Amino acid sequence: MNSLDGDLPELFLRVAKQIRRNQATRLAPLGLTPGQARALRVVGRDGELRMTALAARLDIVPRSATTVVDALESAGLVSRDTDPDNRRATLVRPTEAGRAALTSMTDARRAAAAELFTALSPAQRETLRELLATLLLPDPDSAPDAPAPTERAEN
Repeated sequence: MNSLDGDLPELFLRVAKQIRRNQATRLAPLGLTPGQARALRVVGRDGELRMTALAARLDIVPRSATTVVDALESAGLVSRDTDPDNRRATLVRPTEAGRAALTSMTDARRAAAAELFTALSPAQRETLRELLATLLLPDPDSAPDAPAPTERAEN
């Protein structure tokens, strides 16, 4: 039986769900939802970002981006300022606390991954990394420490 007709997609989705649950558990002590953590990662990677650009990068409507940034600002993780180049636009920047949270988030993500992938040998982890990189399409919102996708082999 072809694995695409079998349990491969189901297994992949179940592992992805397990990763999301594990990361959400590790983010909880930081007081962040996965959506807030993602927004903070995007802002932290760019250093500063217009609200409209943040909404586009998160693939959400601007009003939803405002809600996410409101929560991050209330937590002291980002600040908002008027864009000097366009007074109608708002820039979002990480604060010192936001940069510290980004470090904690990176540590939590790595610990969650280490916990999950410890069941694999180093060779299996490398094979899995290569396979996933082959399937991965370029994503402008990928984590800065994520491996770059490898080029697909020509058939």
